[in-house]
Amino acid sequence: MKKYIHVTKENRLGLAKMFDVTDRMVWAAITFEKETDLAKRIRKAAIERGGIMMNDLPELETFHDHDNYMRQVLPNGAMLELNKSDGTGDVIFKGKSVRHYPLVMVSEISSIQDWAIRLR
Repeated sequence: MKKYIHVTKENRLGLAKMFDVTDRMVWAAITFEKETDLAKRIRKAAIERGGIMMNDLPELETFHDHDNYMRQVLPNGAMLELNKSDGTGDVIFKGKSVRHYPLVMVSEISSIQDWAIRLR
């Protein structure tokens, strides 16, 4: 999951002037391309100036069906099918169950999504 700090163009220009760096350096800092001390200071200042931490996520549709299943369709065509009655789950890809989970905890769903979205 890619994260970035959303700031206005005016704030990006202000950060460049404040730290005496190029616009490109500010961009590298707020998109987490750089992990230097300077980049960390730029990110801190961006947040203090009203920047918002954002996560860039793939679009997912989640359906809660009448049969007590939660189904989530991923961009690559994989589908997570979680049974809300007994806690089991399956990753279905190309019409076939490729991984079964006997008990899915809510905290595990993002790692299951990460695994399933990498299927080709």
